[in-house]
Parts: sequence; C-alpha cells; structure tokens
Amino acid sequence: MATSRISKRSIDALTCESGKDRTFLWDDALAGFGVGAFASGKKVYVAQYRQAGRSRRITIGEHGRLTPDEARREAKKLLGAIENGADPIAQRQASRAVPTFAECADAFMTQHGTAKLKPRTVAGYGALFRSHIGPAIGAMRITDIRRADVSKLHHSLLNTPGAANRTIAAISAIWNWTAGERDDLTLPPNPCKGIKRNPEEGRERFLSGEELARLGNALAEAEMTGLPYDIDDTRPTAKHAPKPENRRRKIDPFAIAAIRLLILTGARLNEIMTAKWDYIDFERGLMNLPTSKTGKKSIFLSAAALEVLSNLPRVEGNQYVLPGEGKKDVSTDKDGNRIAAPRADLKRPWAAVTDAAGLQGLRIHDLRHSFPSIGAGASLGLPIIGKLLGHSQPATTARYAHLDADPMRRAVDIIGNTISAAMNRNPSAEVLPIKRTTS
Repeated sequence: MATSRISKRSIDALTCESGKDRTFLWDDALAGFGVGAFASGKKVYVAQYRQAGRSRRITIGEHGRLTPDEARREAKKLLGAIENGADPIAQRQASRAVPTFAECADAFMTQHGTAKLKPRTVAGYGALFRSHIGPAIGAMRITDIRRADVSKLHHSLLNTPGAANRTIAAISAIWNWTAGERDDLTLPPNPCKGIKRNPEEGRERFLSGEELARLGNALAEAEMTGLPYDIDDTRPTAKHAPKPENRRRKIDPFAIAAIRLLILTGARLNEIMTAKWDYIDFERGLMNLPTSKTGKKSIFLSAAALEVLSNLPRVEGNQYVLPGEGKKDVSTDKDGNRIAAPRADLKRPWAAVTDAAGLQGLRIHDLRHSFPSIGAGASLGLPIIGKLLGHSQPATTARYAHLDADPMRRAVDIIGNTISAAMNRNPSAEVLPIKRTTS
C-alpha cells in the first residue's frame, strides 16, 4: 500500500497500475485519507474507515474540483464525525432517497391535481412548472430548498408580477401537499412563507351606460343587417368582391346570444359556453350548474336573459345551449364516436362586435365586472351581488364596494341637513338616527 504526503505533485505523479482498475495513494499524515487513480485517468479523494467491524470507503470528491488541502479538510470532518458515531454512507444514501421537487410536483399533479383540482388549474400549474419552477428548483432535493431559493425565483419574475405570485402559490401548494402526504419526509418550514407578493394592478373595466348602448346597437346590427367589413382592394380577387355598400357580414345568432347572456348574467365565459338545456329552469329562472370554478351553483336569470334563451333554436342531437358549428367543436367519446360539443370560442364575433361598437380592447371578462358594477351602483348590497356572481369569499366581491355610492350620499345628506338646521337655530331641527339597512 503506497503512502506519501498527498499533494498536487504526488497526485500528478500517481497513475493506475497496468492491469488494475484503480491504484490508491494514502496520506502518511492523516490516517484514512487517500486518493485513487482510475484506468480512465480520473482521480478521486476518499476516506477509509472501520465501523461495526466493517471496512468502509466513502468518496470525498474529484481531484480538480477539490484541491488536496480542501479534500484534506473534508476528510478530517468526515473521520471526526465517524469517531463520534456518525455513519456518512447511510446519511448520503438517505439524502439520495429524498425526492427532488420535480418528483414531488409530479406526484402532486397525478395524485391530487387530477382528482381534486379543476383542469384549468392543473394546466396552469403545469405551465408554471415548465416555464419557471422546474428550471429554477426542479432538480433540487425538496429538503434542500430554502426561502432564499424561492425568493430569488420570485424576484426574477419581477416583470410579470402576476406570474410571479402564481408561481409562489403553486410551490406552496405542492410543498404543503407533500408535507401532509409523505410521512417518511421531515420537511423544513414552507419556503414560500414570508415572501411578500407583488402588487398587481386590477384589470377591471366597467362599461358605462353609454358604452352599453353602443354595444347593444352593435349586437343588433350584427344580428339584423350584418357588420360592415373591409377588403384589400389591391388583391387580384378584390374585383369580384361585393360593392362597399354591400360588404356586411351577419354574426350567427348563437354567438350574439352568448354575448348577451354574458352581459345579463355576469357568468363566466366557460359557464355560458358549456351550458346545457337541461341546466335551464325556465319556471324558476335559474341555470343550475353541476360544477363551476367555485363548485355546484345556480345562476339567476333575469326576464331579459330568459327571453334570449327562449328565442334560441335547439339543435337536434346537441344538448348544448350554444352548439358547435365546425370541426373543432366536435369531440369524441371513449369509443371514438363523434359526439356533439359546445361552441369552442367567441374570439372572432367578439372582435367584430367590439370593433363596431368602438370598444377596442374590451375583454369578454369585463362583462362579468360590469354586471355587478351596475348592481353596486344601485345599492343592491355586496352580499346580494356576491350571491349573484357565485363568489365563495366576501373579499372577492369587496372590489365593487367603491361603486356603492348611494348609501354614503344619503347618509351625508341626512347628517349635513341636520347640522345645518341646528346651526341655523331651526326649532324643528332634530338629530335623526341613520337606519341600518340589511342587504
């Protein structure tokens, strides 16, 4: 067994003996510290020790990545820990058994997400993992992840504050699920705790009465006479196009009805697009959804909404209120048979209608915000508005509180008139209590 002071010079001179797969050089100053030279030319620092009557060897690191002095310091730590009863090989094996965050995320998605989360939520988590989470911390052992790692990731997404916040929420959800499901793991505290979320600018857009009128006129025009369209007169086929005064295109009644129902109900786009006729209770004025973003719920239908539904034709063999019209709107069942499907989207008709109404940039989801804004302005009360929208949390409806101005206006008038009468020594003046109204 060759011994010598392990140094750069002695390691450079060390080669694997012919006919062997490795040759070791042991340090003559620190017992158990050595370096092995392999037939491939690779050289590795090791520590040799005895534990429970067995001779064991553990790799410290590769020469080149560690200097002889750095390897010697690591060997002293390892051998000292072994003297105190530690088992570094068992510890290393246990560490390797700890799953990476990517493995935990995959388990979360397959065992929890598919069964208990909405498909849209699962898709969102998947996109966040592929784009942000995986490249940053996916390969790390979950027990090695610290708040500094997550904070660094959050900060790197500063230009997309919404995505940054959703990334933190996804990591936190995966972490908490793993902590609850894996009894064999002892996780440190959730690294997302204490990370301040980015402020996000609200994107709510409320349509004014004048804008609603313009949108209504555009819908009526699209339905009755068609919306005007332009063509490129320089194209060879332009000479066969209709005259400018005849260039109008009607929008199909189902798309018109979908937009009107979104305005009149405050429902989410997917709730209207996937509605089936058996959800509609005309007698009670309800659309009973078996599932939604917040679970099973009923959407209240006004007389105007019921009229829109009553005027819609039913397509034989298609149970959807808004039946699909093209190949992309036809799906297949588990046996491969083609089945009817709902309309896929409203992108083209929505773009045409908002352009005709002079409401470029208006999002379909803004119709959902406009519905409660009118209710708040009419002082219907936030609990009622929240019930109409199907909000599960009062805080979600609170964004419309600033629109409920009438109660404040009435209150300030009562207080102001009472004070004014008292200051003017009006003998009939009296302080009137403000009655509490329930909503």
